[in-house]
Amino acid sequence: MESHGYAPGEYVLGVDSGGSGLRVALGTVGGDVPLGTAVCAEPVRTGPGGIDAAHLLDQLLPTVRHLLARHGGGDLIASAAIGAAGMATLGEQLRAELPAALADAFGLRQLALAADAVTAYAGAVGQRPGAVVAAGTGLIALGTDLTQWRRADGWGHLLGDSGGGAWIGRAGLDAAMRAHDGRRGGSPALLARLETVFGPAPDLPGLLYPRTDRPAVLASFAPEVAACASDDPVAEGILHDAAVHIAEAAAAVCPAAGVGDAGCEVALTGGLFGMGDPLLVPLREELARQLPHARAVPGSGDPLTGSLRIARALATGGLRLPPHPTLLRVTVSAQEPGTSQGATEQGSRPVSH
Repeated sequence: MESHGYAPGEYVLGVDSGGSGLRVALGTVGGDVPLGTAVCAEPVRTGPGGIDAAHLLDQLLPTVRHLLARHGGGDLIASAAIGAAGMATLGEQLRAELPAALADAFGLRQLALAADAVTAYAGAVGQRPGAVVAAGTGLIALGTDLTQWRRADGWGHLLGDSGGGAWIGRAGLDAAMRAHDGRRGGSPALLARLETVFGPAPDLPGLLYPRTDRPAVLASFAPEVAACASDDPVAEGILHDAAVHIAEAAAAVCPAAGVGDAGCEVALTGGLFGMGDPLLVPLREELARQLPHARAVPGSGDPLTGSLRIARALATGGLRLPPHPTLLRVTVSAQEPGTSQGATEQGSRPVSH
């Protein structure tokens, strides 16, 4: 393993930025568990220029200083990894501003800026070939053979996220409205759940369409679909269709079986899979049908765990996950021995869809 001259006690930093806020973990190069964690409950803003780097730093810098003060009082961090929802498409400001800001604040030598799907992969699978399906309100699948990334879906509730929470919730509400109208394919059971949760069915458009968080509102109905599935064939069919979509996304990104291959792991991570057997039973069947060489496994860690794993791998020269211009970009600061002034970027490899 390549050595970067780090001492085992030096600090590493993992960050997970998502819709529920900013989570931060401080660890050491030689440690396996975080020294401490903190949560900033305010989600990082997104504006016309993408994810707001200044807003992220306003929350991150004092939080990190507080963690450092609690755990030894030092102020130097060897490496960090920041995973953020929207990094791939909205992260240009973060990529432009964070390396220098964190190098100035903490003497940071290496920084990885990653899409949250990459940190979810690192948390769930580690640094082995495989695939992860991260599913909550939306859905994205990411896989790698350690030479390139493959991505499927994650295109948002209007263009995709097929099989995710918003997709299931919308399908359930559609079936409920069909029952209200007397159209084929309706579900009286789901109509009853709609009326319990939202009120009279004709009022639903007025409640839903003005909302800026429509995907989350749609996804809030997904557990109602799961609750009806054991007794309602329409709800059961919705979850079966969701399972087909989820397995298709996994199949699109999972490394192909090779000669003598022991099989590919497909890790399932995210709140959607907390729905349990109504979704997991048909999903296991679909994965077995579409990916007979793969093994479905629960994720061993969340995206914050994945961020800290990437930071530690950077610090020891052991990062095996392939770099990519938007999914996983690594910068090396001027403090890194052997580099020229300023920050440099490690090489990138392609992503397939």
